[in-house]
Amino acid sequence: MAACDILISGTGGFAARIAFDIAATTEQPVHVTIAGRNQERLRWLRTAANARAALFGKPARFDTHAIDLLAPDAADALLAATGPRILVQAASIQTSQVIAQRGNAWTRLVAEGGLSATAVFQALISARVAAAITRSGEAITLVNCSFPDVVNGIITALGHDVACGMGNVAILSNVFAGSASVPAGAEVKVLAHYQNLAAWRRPPTERGGPPPRVWIDGREVDDVFARFADIQLTPEPVIEISGASGVPMLLAMAAGREWRGHVPGPNGLPGGYPVRLSEGTLKLDLPAGLTQEEAVAWNAAFEQENGLVVSPAGEARFNGVLREQLTAQLPELAAGFSVRELESVCQTLLGVRDRLMTMAAGDC
Repeated sequence: MAACDILISGTGGFAARIAFDIAATTEQPVHVTIAGRNQERLRWLRTAANARAALFGKPARFDTHAIDLLAPDAADALLAATGPRILVQAASIQTSQVIAQRGNAWTRLVAEGGLSATAVFQALISARVAAAITRSGEAITLVNCSFPDVVNGIITALGHDVACGMGNVAILSNVFAGSASVPAGAEVKVLAHYQNLAAWRRPPTERGGPPPRVWIDGREVDDVFARFADIQLTPEPVIEISGASGVPMLLAMAAGREWRGHVPGPNGLPGGYPVRLSEGTLKLDLPAGLTQEEAVAWNAAFEQENGLVVSPAGEARFNGVLREQLTAQLPELAAGFSVRELESVCQTLLGVRDRLMTMAAGDC
């Protein structure tokens, strides 16, 4: 197989959205490979993506590579077989649909303790891929789509590079830019953590908690909930926006063009920020008067209050309600863990998850 411009690791709805929107929007020739285990799904994604490129008259070409991403040395084999310049890691052992599911003790724990309960699961494949890129010595840009607000910090603490993620802050920045309350062509900049999304899944009259910070043409919005009361997200993941949000960036990376927008986890930072892509490097593009230290501290505060914080030295610690709930199931987690123990911690937590999924929501 020839080397590809963009490798998409994963075959779920998020990966499909990325591939299909590349097919419909690219103006420059781009070669995309989609990798995963389900060969029937791979054949469909290849067929549909190439059909969309033909339908819209776009110079995109799609092929596939069958591989079990959880197999030993799978990440190294994948890089050797596909030779990507950009790797979009969209595979995970924990579906994001958990945020909309109910009925067992695990989904209740996630609903009450927060999505960082799944961070270790989300990090497993992404960390393996990042390590394989480091071992390869190749200049491969990693875009991690698996819970990037938190997982990208785990990746960098392990000593690997990650450019950014997709979705989350970019969901909000784009829905705000498309709001009837924003003048056409206005510059919108948003500082947002993934935890800010929950309010917009509820009706306008029920929204509360810390809002994202939003600037329109350089002026910060005083009452974000009131200004954007017309915005409504779905209870389940909004893949139609989140999966699409990184496509302009990916195409700019592939073509060597500049780009401005929003991403979660740029260079391993917590939460999401406005950024600028220049000469292949992502840098923060913050509103005037806001320093990087202030922006990072604002985002970091969410996981410090409730979630998972990873120190630069690689020590991970659960906080708040999530810590209480997880340590009730696994007391040894109270002391936290080193990210270098990710594989063993993941196996232990998988046992907890599997057990809780067999229990009714009120039994834990």
